[in-house]
Amino acid sequence: MHPPYLPQIRLYQNWLREQRGLQFADYDALWRWSTTDLDAFWQSIWDYFDLQSPTPHTAVLAKNTMPGAQWFPGAQVNYARQVLRHADAAHAAGQPAIISRNEKGQHHELPWPELRRQVASLALHLKAQGVQPGDRVAAYLPNVPEAMVAFLATVSIGGVWSICAPDMGTHAVLDRFRQIEPKVLIAVDGVTYGGRDLDRLAVLAELRAALPSVRHTLLLGNLNATVSVADCADWRGATVRNDAETAAFEPLWLPFDHPLWVVYSSGTTGLPKPIVHGHGGMLLVALQLGALHNDVGCSYAPNSLGERYHWYSSTGWVMWNAQMAGLLSGTTCVIFDGNPGGSKEQPDWGRLWRFAAETGITYFGAGAAFYANCMKADITLRDCGDLTRIRALGTTGSPLSPEVQQWGTAQFRDIRRRAVETPATAGLSTPAQPDVWWNNISGGTDFCGAFIGGHRELPQVPGEMQCRMLGAAVESWNAEGVPVMDEVGELVCTQPIPSMPLYLWGDKDGSRYLSSYFDMYPAGHGRQPGGGDGPASMGAVWRHGDWLRIGSHGGCIIYGRSDATINRHGLRMGTSEIYSAVEALPEVLDSLVVDLEYLGRDSYMPLFVVLRPGSTLDDALRDRISAAIRISLSPRFVPDAIVAVAEVPRTLSGKKQELPIKKLLLGQPIEKVVNKDAMANPGCLAWYVDFAARHAAESAA
Repeated sequence: MHPPYLPQIRLYQNWLREQRGLQFADYDALWRWSTTDLDAFWQSIWDYFDLQSPTPHTAVLAKNTMPGAQWFPGAQVNYARQVLRHADAAHAAGQPAIISRNEKGQHHELPWPELRRQVASLALHLKAQGVQPGDRVAAYLPNVPEAMVAFLATVSIGGVWSICAPDMGTHAVLDRFRQIEPKVLIAVDGVTYGGRDLDRLAVLAELRAALPSVRHTLLLGNLNATVSVADCADWRGATVRNDAETAAFEPLWLPFDHPLWVVYSSGTTGLPKPIVHGHGGMLLVALQLGALHNDVGCSYAPNSLGERYHWYSSTGWVMWNAQMAGLLSGTTCVIFDGNPGGSKEQPDWGRLWRFAAETGITYFGAGAAFYANCMKADITLRDCGDLTRIRALGTTGSPLSPEVQQWGTAQFRDIRRRAVETPATAGLSTPAQPDVWWNNISGGTDFCGAFIGGHRELPQVPGEMQCRMLGAAVESWNAEGVPVMDEVGELVCTQPIPSMPLYLWGDKDGSRYLSSYFDMYPAGHGRQPGGGDGPASMGAVWRHGDWLRIGSHGGCIIYGRSDATINRHGLRMGTSEIYSAVEALPEVLDSLVVDLEYLGRDSYMPLFVVLRPGSTLDDALRDRISAAIRISLSPRFVPDAIVAVAEVPRTLSGKKQELPIKKLLLGQPIEKVVNKDAMANPGCLAWYVDFAARHAAESAA
C-alpha cells in the first residue's frame, strides 16, 4: 500500500510554515499573498525548488511593469542544467528519463546517463558548427526523444530553440522560421500518422531553399534509419560521441533572462507572433505549475522519482514544452508519437489508454477533445489494461464539458472498484482518493504557463477549473474594465509573471508586443481591483483573449476565445493564415472563418467563401479548398463546412467581421453583436442571420 498521500501543494505550504512562518486560512488567502507580495512568493519558489546560481540575484522583481518586468537580475541559470542535475539520483532509483512509443509499436527507453551523453555529444557538435549563445536552432521534428535531446543540447550552449511539427505545411513553417533566421536546421525524413508513412524530404528541400540563414542541417532518419541527403549531417553521427570531453561537458551559466526558445501564437492578422521566453522565467513557472498545481511528482516517490508523466501532444503545441518540463524535477516523461485516435479507416480511441497501461503512466494528460472523442466512441477504459496507477487526468486546449468529466470519473470509479476486488492489483489503487483527480488547466503559448488550473485538495465541480494559479493575478473584467465575480468577462492579468514574453522576435520598438496583449487595457486604464469606482493607478494590464467567469467559491470557467483566433482541438491558428491559403486559389475572391467551440461544445468551424463569377462550389472545389488548408497549415484546420456566400461582412475600414458572426452563430441576436452603421456592407447580414437560424435548428434536431 502507498504511504499517506501528501499533494505537492500541501508539502509547499508546510515548507512555508516551517521556513517562512507563513500560514494561510485557505487557498484564497494563499493566492492573494502570492499575487500581492510577488517578491516573497517568487523567492519562495526559487528556494523551495533549490534553484542554483553561481552569482546572487540583487532583487526578485527589480522592475514591476508590464511589459518590461525585470526578474532576478544578477542570477545565472540554464534550463538544461536543471534537468541534468537529476540524472544520477533518478538513474539510481531505476527510473528512465524518457519512455517513447509510436504508431508502429516501436518502443524505446532512454536512461538518464544516455540522455546526458547524447545532449553533451550534440551540444559539442553544434558548437563545432559555430553555434554561439543567441543563435537560433530550428527543428522540424515529431514528438520523439530526439526532439528533447536536440532542445536540451541547443539551450545548454545558449542557443535559442524553435520547433514546428511535421504535420505543418511548408508555408506555415516558413512563416515562423523565416522571422527568426536560424543558423541550424534539424529535420526529420518523415513521420507516421494515422497509419500512413508521410515522407517529408520534399518539405525539407523547400525549407532549406527558403532559409538562406541556415548554415548547417542535421537529418534524423525517422522512417528510414539509413537515409542520407546531400549536405546534411547525420543525427547518429552527431550524437554518438562518448569521450572525456563529452563526460566533462556542463551547460553554460546564462543570465536569468537569456532567450530560451521562440514559440508562436497566431493572431487574427499578420504573421504568427514569434514569442521569446527566458531560461529563468520558464524554470520558475514550469516548476511551480508542474509540481504545485499539476501535482507531478506526488509524495509517493520523493523528489518525483517514480512518477511517469504523459501529456499527449504534437511538437506544434505548447503542451510539448509542458510535457518536457517534467524532466526539470527528475520525472520520467512518457511520450507517444502518432494519431491518438487510430486512423480514418480504423478508429481506435483506446490506443493511448493501452499505452498508459503498458508503461505504468501515473499522470495522464491530453486535450479536452481527446476525452470527448473517447466518450463518443463509447470505449470502456477497464478493457484497455491495468490503469490503476493513473491518479490524475490533465486536460486543456479547450473547455472540458461536465458530461465528459462525469463520464471519465465514472470510468475510473469502475476501474478502482474492480482493482480493490482483485487482490493482484489492489495495492496499486488509492483508497484515500476514491475519484480520479481531473486537473483542468487553461493558459497559453503566449506566456507558456497557466492562469487557471488545479488544486489537489480543493473540491471538483465537473466543467470547472478549481482555482486561479499561484502568482497569477487573474481577474475577469467587464466592458468598463471593472473586475466582476460570477459574471463572464475578459480574462486579464494585473501583475507580471516571470514567464511572460521577454519580447517578440524582430519587434524592434515593442509595438507588436503592446498591441498583442496590452492595447485593450493600457497603463492607467480600468478600475481598481475589487470593483472600486476610481481609475486604477496601474501599468498596462495583460488581456489574454479568453472569456472567463470566476465563481465566488473560487472555481473558474473558460468560455472560449474572446477574439477571433481559431482554437482548434487545442491548437491555435490565426485566421489570416487560413485566408492566405484559401484565397490563393483563383476561384476564391474572399473568405471568412469562425470556430464555434464554446464551453465544451464540439468544435464546429464553417468557412464562408466568395467565389469568382462563373465558379461553382462543387465537391471538387471543396476538396481543393480543404487540400490547400491541409497542405499549407495542418489537417486540424480543415473546416467542418464550406459555404458559398455573396459577401463577407466588413467594417467601414475593411476589417472582416469575424467575432460578430461567431457570436451570431452562437445564438446572440444580430442587434447585440454588430453596429450596422459601422459596416461597409450591412445588407449582407440577413443571409448570415438566416444561416444562424438554420444551423441552430439542425443542431437542436
